[in-house]
Amino acid sequence: MQNKGIIKLFAILFGLVSIYQLSFTFKGNQLEDAAREAAVAKYAETEEDFQTKRNQAEISYLDSLKTTKNKVGDNFEPIEVYDLGIAQYTYTDVEKNAMNLGLDLKGGINVILQISVRDILKGLANNSKDPVFNKALDDAEELQKDAQESYLESFFRAFDEIKGDTKLASPDIFANRTLSDEIKFDMSDDEVKSIIETKIDESIVSAFEVLRKRIDKFGVTSPNIQRLGNSGRILLELPGAKDIERVKDLVTKTAQLQFWPTYKTQEVLPYLLQVNQALVEANKDAEPEAEVAESEEVQDTTSSAIDDLTGQIESDSTNVADVNPLGIQSYGNGGPVVGVFLAKDREKVMSELNDSKNRSLLSAEMRNVRFVWGKQQEDSEYSELYAIKSNREGVPQLSGAVITDANQDYDQISRPAVSMQMNAKGAKVWEEMTKKAYETQGFIAIVLDNTVYSAPSVTTGPIAGGRSQISGAFSLTEAVDLANVLRAGKLPASAEIVQADEVGPSLGQEAIDSGMKSFGIALIFVLLWMIFYYGKAGGFADIALLFNILLIFGVLASLGAVLTLPGIAGIVLTIGISVDANVLIFERIREEIEKGKSQKESIKDGFANALSSILDANITTGLTALILFVFGTGPIKGFATTLIIGILTSLFTAIFITRLLIDWYTNRGGKLDFSTAMTKGLFKNVNISFLKKRKIAYVISGIFIIASLGSLFTTGLDQGIDFVGGRTYQVRFDQEVSVEEVKGDLNAVFNSAEVKTIGGANQLKISTKYKVEDNSTEADEEVQSKLFEALQKYLPAGMTYQEFLDGSGNAKIGKMLSSKVSPTIADDIKKSSVWAVLGSLVVVFLYILLRFKKWQFSLGAVAAVFHDVLIVLGIFSITWKFMPFSMEIDQAFIAAILTVIGYSLNDTVVVFDRIREFLNEHTSWEFGKTINTSLNSTLSRTLNTSVTTLVVLLAMFIFGADSLRGLLFALIVGVVVGTYSSMFIATPLMYDTAKKGDAAESLKDKVKEEGEE
Repeated sequence: MQNKGIIKLFAILFGLVSIYQLSFTFKGNQLEDAAREAAVAKYAETEEDFQTKRNQAEISYLDSLKTTKNKVGDNFEPIEVYDLGIAQYTYTDVEKNAMNLGLDLKGGINVILQISVRDILKGLANNSKDPVFNKALDDAEELQKDAQESYLESFFRAFDEIKGDTKLASPDIFANRTLSDEIKFDMSDDEVKSIIETKIDESIVSAFEVLRKRIDKFGVTSPNIQRLGNSGRILLELPGAKDIERVKDLVTKTAQLQFWPTYKTQEVLPYLLQVNQALVEANKDAEPEAEVAESEEVQDTTSSAIDDLTGQIESDSTNVADVNPLGIQSYGNGGPVVGVFLAKDREKVMSELNDSKNRSLLSAEMRNVRFVWGKQQEDSEYSELYAIKSNREGVPQLSGAVITDANQDYDQISRPAVSMQMNAKGAKVWEEMTKKAYETQGFIAIVLDNTVYSAPSVTTGPIAGGRSQISGAFSLTEAVDLANVLRAGKLPASAEIVQADEVGPSLGQEAIDSGMKSFGIALIFVLLWMIFYYGKAGGFADIALLFNILLIFGVLASLGAVLTLPGIAGIVLTIGISVDANVLIFERIREEIEKGKSQKESIKDGFANALSSILDANITTGLTALILFVFGTGPIKGFATTLIIGILTSLFTAIFITRLLIDWYTNRGGKLDFSTAMTKGLFKNVNISFLKKRKIAYVISGIFIIASLGSLFTTGLDQGIDFVGGRTYQVRFDQEVSVEEVKGDLNAVFNSAEVKTIGGANQLKISTKYKVEDNSTEADEEVQSKLFEALQKYLPAGMTYQEFLDGSGNAKIGKMLSSKVSPTIADDIKKSSVWAVLGSLVVVFLYILLRFKKWQFSLGAVAAVFHDVLIVLGIFSITWKFMPFSMEIDQAFIAAILTVIGYSLNDTVVVFDRIREFLNEHTSWEFGKTINTSLNSTLSRTLNTSVTTLVVLLAMFIFGADSLRGLLFALIVGVVVGTYSSMFIATPLMYDTAKKGDAAESLKDKVKEEGEE
């Protein structure tokens, strides 16, 4: 093998990088375990609402690792939690570099929000009463139920069908005062459509920015937010989020943009000092033994602060807690910032300032003051406090409803700024506010979601026309963000949760435990099997396999990919499939040895001859995995990700690492037989006439296909909520419960409900379509509440509703998981799934046609794949009613189907590759003999790979998570059927279509020509 030095270097570097990346995961887990232990030690189970308190304590512990800082010289630096010797890392660094776990492993929530494009259109039209416009909106709602297009496209289509003489540029629709600068009366509908599309896109981007900022403030590890195409849908993934209801409220609440005049430092400072002094006195009363001298020192310090408004309180004083209990770090300089505090003290400070006892100290003019924090700067440990001039009603003079546009701009000295435009009403109020601010040299705070983003002064007099520019110490990015934030208040656009998955943390931990157990069992079997079958060579393959696993996890961590439960299944499946490359190589080496070649020549030729089959097999599997990645979402995308990464790393380790190890051993004089005493000569003299048995196989397959089709048309499939919509809950009880009895109670409440056992008899999967069309959080809460009431008699006595939602602590009783899919989303998922399967078949047909140059090969492969998919569907249809595990057809099942397609092709392509080789080598053989010999020569590899993969899947099926049993059962059936079809369907069909006429001779001639090129 050439370039061994480079390969060794790459292998060492890849290995070290993988170990480096994974070390952050181990350290992160260690710190999270410490946080969990500290929380358990702090709150006993006897305390009221102990689980919520523990959750908060865990978060606080981990947050303290981020916010606590040590003084280094004149600066404060974050504490270091991980020392690698060559570098030190903070907890933030550890979080960023650790492997991201998905919801099914860590718990949390995954939602798809639908931003109401209908509401945005109504806002753009100033809530037009035009009957054509409003009917088009209603018609678009109906069209969306069966359409793949966006709501906006459905609206335009509906409007065109009923518009008559009405135009989009009508003054009663879009050519209104608000859009008068962009839409003129004489514009055509097509011109208006282009402008409206841009406006809709801007509004959704604005909503996205608001949601992203909210999520960033929520404090979960590795949140993910994505915009899904141009549909107005936004995906939010919050692994580790424990307060699910708070998350729902956070992401569905409309953004509040407000403009308020502010107080200046000198107006509010006396109150801050009074509160601080009150705390000093309270501490003194709590510690009567404190010395009088200390009290005098406090009073002196306070007096000094009043005298010097811009002075700094000594932060390194040994008596800071006594002298400055409020934690004032510095005062403003006469501007809108009234004080600066440590970011970690924000909650405490706000609590003290808003305490009713302390607020009684405020003067009558300031009784309605409202304290608001400024935008937290990244990497800053300090927070700025503002005091805005509120009123009794808490209603601002000016809100975001008046903003019609906002854009990033530059001021007169080329600094990034934000320009904004208001409507006529807003312009008038803005002029009055800016006039007052100019006359009093005051400031106006721009507040979004209770955070001050900017508080500019007015230096050039009242601002007329409703157009203004906000300038300040912005970076370009901050100016863009602020413009987006301002636009977010431009139009009221409601957000509905149309799809949601909630996973309790205890269920996530169980998934990790079961996943790792099945992973370990599968790995041990594969390692032992390779040594049993191939001896020392199998040991080298095992080393390459272990290195392959290290690389898979290392690459996942390096790319920031999310590891999900199906992702673990993908890795386990990769273990089984990755052995295939080594099996192909070792079988070819054994064939070369049997031809009488030397060990060195056999190894060289074995690797060379196996390369074509390895590449073809992995490319076909990789193509189906790629399609799954494109069409899948959430955990299914995780499955596809690990499968793609696994295929790439398997190729590297099998072709290069195994070769390095074998060459190293043989160059030192070692002898390898690539077999053991029990496996030597196994399958050597097998001579099965596969073609003679093909008609029997056709009959057997025909019976299975007819039975499958009959069941599919009569019984159908157990479609999950992914395809029909609805809500699903996984509930665990402290004792076994009767499915029929529970179903009867739930039907009385919901009119219709599906109840199935999942895992043990004490765990049920409950699905209902009750209020399926209502996506509001109120409807979610109603369904959940009714579910609790209906199940209450089966739950432990005294269990509260909150305990039911939280999974009731260590007992793990109650709601463990829930999902929601709206009918619209379900329809989209179903259509995407169909396209994914059809797309994979087309891609496979084209690849094999390109690779083998004959349509007979493509026909055989696609027919076998279609045969496999149909039988898997048929078995699911026939057995789902009595199987002891869930066999719902959902996105995970589609992942299984695509994997079966890839696996079946893997087998078929290896056989086809050998046929192509034999057609070139044995030109005098009859076509039938060539086919039979090719099938027999690959039989050892086929059975070896199939048995290995099956045992791996069985380990996962038996010991893995309950939620994966349906997916794994489909894979197990698929592997069995796929192995059968590659020998008895794909190849015989290729033979039958090629032997007609002179196609067989043409095929042989074509392959011969390619071999001579």
